[in-house]
Amino acid sequence: MPLPRRPRLRTSLGVLLAAACLAGAVSGPADAGSGSGSADRDRALRKQLEELVRSPGGPPGVIAVLRREGDSRVVRAGTADLDSGRPIETDDHTRIASTAKAFSGAVALSLVDRRALSLDDTIGRRLPSLPRQWHAVTLRQLLNHTSGLPDYSQAPEFVSILMADPHHRFDSRRLLDFVADRPLLFPPGSRYQYSNSDNIAVALMAEAVTGRPYEQLLRALVYRPLDLRDTSLPQGYEMPEPYMHGYDVTPPDPPEDVSEALGASGVWASGGIVSTPADLTRFIRGYAGGALISRATLREQRRWIEGASEPAGPGENEAGAAIFRYSTRCGVVLGHTGNFPGYTQLIAATPDGRRSLTFTLTTQVNKATKPELLERLRAVEENFVCALLKN
Repeated sequence: MPLPRRPRLRTSLGVLLAAACLAGAVSGPADAGSGSGSADRDRALRKQLEELVRSPGGPPGVIAVLRREGDSRVVRAGTADLDSGRPIETDDHTRIASTAKAFSGAVALSLVDRRALSLDDTIGRRLPSLPRQWHAVTLRQLLNHTSGLPDYSQAPEFVSILMADPHHRFDSRRLLDFVADRPLLFPPGSRYQYSNSDNIAVALMAEAVTGRPYEQLLRALVYRPLDLRDTSLPQGYEMPEPYMHGYDVTPPDPPEDVSEALGASGVWASGGIVSTPADLTRFIRGYAGGALISRATLREQRRWIEGASEPAGPGENEAGAAIFRYSTRCGVVLGHTGNFPGYTQLIAATPDGRRSLTFTLTTQVNKATKPELLERLRAVEENFVCALLKN
């Protein structure tokens, strides 16, 4: 396969990784929901997605999957590929960005349930080779982003390597070396600050106590129990077929395909997973609903503090252990967001896991790059949450 054209990378890669106009239809055998009332609601939702696609800097494609008990509705607009014009399908692969942090949370909390780990375990106990000044940080603080660890993805050396070679193959288990000479940003537990370093340390802790690679732990503790058939954590830059193409959309320039512009080794447990809307739906229903952990551990997961996901999700945001609570005007859902060059994600479910929303855009939207579009996106996401929660 020929190497893709080097992306324009008009924004710092540290910003891109921190956190990191065709209209389609809601139709076809994959879409569920019948009756004129359901059709009218779907048309209204689809119109909102079409408006996102037409927005300046908006995504070439967007797909939302709403699942309520046995009923699944797929709402989409735009295209999975500007060259072919085909619509996005629920089995199209996508880079899930920081929603991968919820997967690392699922691994860690499963190990807490098995008493291999404790939420009070420290870096000093489990990862003594990391800097001594980090040793008091606990697993809980890593999971809820109160650790104070400096963010490796913003380190000048890391960004410089990526700018020189976007396909550079990093040693994923040495990513924290880029900030190993830095002290904590604040005393552990004293405040919230989202950091990509946190979930790298979580995965390393999981490996340390089990003696197994993180990729194997994902398969054993998450993929198999939830029947995730199209989810993986690659090291390279290639996307598995079929996939929705991700684009850099920066008017007045034409959209540029950046689907395979960056490798996954530089984000690993913090954002490197590739999945599909179908698998993400299964994952968030199980993770938010407590299918992978005991009630006692679920209570620990849901100890909420002030803090927002990156990018912020719909409504008011609060942070738990690798999960966020989104309090909207229509009710509460639990989940995670993410952004990566070419992609923006929201996965959310009700606390019982019975209703879920998976929302994928094929361009990157965050506060640093597209603040106005982000606010519009959050409003649309909240409207979809309301559609999900309506009786």
